Amino acid sequence: MALDSALRKQLPEVRQEYRQAPHNIEAEQALLGAILVNNEAFYRVSDFLLPAHFFEPVHRKIYEVSSSLIRAGKIATPITLKTFLPDDADIAGMNAPQYLARLAAEATSVINAEDYGRTIYDLAVRRELIQIGQDMVNAAYDAPVDAVPSKQIEDAEKNLYELAETGRYERGFVRFSDALTGAIDLAARAFQRDGHLAGLATGLTALDQKMGGLQASDLIVLAGRPGMGKTALATNIAYNVAKAFRSQPRPDGSIETLDGGVVGFFSLEMAAEQLATRILSEQTEIPSSRIRRGDITDSDFAKLAAHAQIMQTMPLYIDETGGVSISQLTARARRLKRQRGLDLMVVDYIQLLSGSSKRAQEGRVQEVTEITTALKALAKELNVPILALSQLSRQVENREDKRPQLSDLRESGSIEQDADVVMFVYREEYYLENKEPKPGGDDHFKWQQAMEKAHGVADIIIGKQRHGPTGTVSLQFDAQFTRFSNLASEEYLPERR
Repeated sequence: MALDSALRKQLPEVRQEYRQAPHNIEAEQALLGAILVNNEAFYRVSDFLLPAHFFEPVHRKIYEVSSSLIRAGKIATPITLKTFLPDDADIAGMNAPQYLARLAAEATSVINAEDYGRTIYDLAVRRELIQIGQDMVNAAYDAPVDAVPSKQIEDAEKNLYELAETGRYERGFVRFSDALTGAIDLAARAFQRDGHLAGLATGLTALDQKMGGLQASDLIVLAGRPGMGKTALATNIAYNVAKAFRSQPRPDGSIETLDGGVVGFFSLEMAAEQLATRILSEQTEIPSSRIRRGDITDSDFAKLAAHAQIMQTMPLYIDETGGVSISQLTARARRLKRQRGLDLMVVDYIQLLSGSSKRAQEGRVQEVTEITTALKALAKELNVPILALSQLSRQVENREDKRPQLSDLRESGSIEQDADVVMFVYREEYYLENKEPKPGGDDHFKWQQAMEKAHGVADIIIGKQRHGPTGTVSLQFDAQFTRFSNLASEEYLPERR
């Protein structure tokens, strides 16, 4: 008892004081007054300030109605607004018309409108940070026995990412008119962009024309048997997107991508140096085998150094960690977008990812289902295309016709189900090389003709596409440099005599 009393004396008295969430009613009143006096003030804040950012409910209503009127080309004033507020409302001892007139009388100037808007926005973000912190504390205290702390960390990081990106939680229902405006904006950007593409250009013309580029929030699965060139095609696309990157700063200080994009490449199979060697080989036309052996001349080395200097400025980020779980990959992708930006994500490849231990115990099919579902959800959350590579099952090798199809996707039908686009890489030359008959006969002559036709040609078979047609496009493939490029059209080739 004596010890208990002594401890009590040493410990400071803990008092639970009620603290009100941070807000600034005067700033809200001054900004709303400025909008009612001069509607131009609305356009100073409309790109970042939403009704939900106001602390006082009646201020949310006034801002929402004002927004609707101004966007409809009408004037928002105390007179036009009072019909949308109840006459019998008691706002600080005043009715609606009196309160609106008071706001207009105490308005800030249009010049200061953005500063007041930023103050309101920042306080709203702080309130949501407090809410996230409270949720974290409550979840940690009340966690069930089988809950893992890492899952709580991932949830907290997700909430913080959403807050960092938008300053608010899930969007919930969106009015069709807003979605329609977004669709028109998308079409306008596609019309103005080189090549008239709605999505990210891969740099491969035939593929871009078939797909309209890589669309934001799409999960694009690129599948093929070993040796077909899946990784080579993915690195080619990643390089082309990063090389074309152009941006400009927005008024709020963030960066807007004009062309190309920032690329995050999760290389679960190859080391970052191996991937860089491949890209250097593609661009310098020096075989990667010679680069690895050091079998290069002085001019080769100068060429490598010159290209490396150019590539250092490209926004291409590689994560070479092997055996990562889908939750770890998700957290790292969010972090990259928050810190550096992200316009395209590449995962090489799906079968090297692991799911949660619970799903792993249920079998590999359930684990892959969890992975593909999470990748699709991540593509929507980050609003970027995710290009995920996948192996095909061995049943392809047992058929006479080796061209892959959707049923060949390995380990789970969920890959086909969750993907917006499924593409296969197929090279006839790869299979013909192993079927050479004895020289001298008719079979050998036919084989030679088939080899000439297939040499350096890769078919990209689009087996599924939610937003466009399926079909096959042909690309040039240079095996020496593992490089895909545009295939010259027959009409542009010289006449054969």
